[in-house]
Amino acid sequence: MFLARVIGSVVSTKKDDTMRGRKLLLLRPLLVDEDDPGKFRPGQNTIVAVDNLGAGKDEVVLFCQGSSARQAEGLKQLPVDAAVIGIVDTVEVLGRQVYNARGTS
Repeated sequence: MFLARVIGSVVSTKKDDTMRGRKLLLLRPLLVDEDDPGKFRPGQNTIVAVDNLGAGKDEVVLFCQGSSARQAEGLKQLPVDAAVIGIVDTVEVLGRQVYNARGTS
């Protein structure tokens, strides 16, 4: 599993029939900053992931990739490589809260 911030969405009107009705999100992975472990730094890549949970822009999510993504509910037979599997409430690193969805960190 990995952490990421939702930075946008992807709309595709022409796609594999099995993907119709699936919400696609654009994710930017989050890494713990080596210089300051009390904060995140954005990863270098972006990921398109299927979202069954209703995550929104700027939320922090858990996602998985590869065969693990297809283990998420309803995705077993779909051609997906990444799936949102959780919406994050809080993250603590080395005893310090570095993210709170309510914005109180």
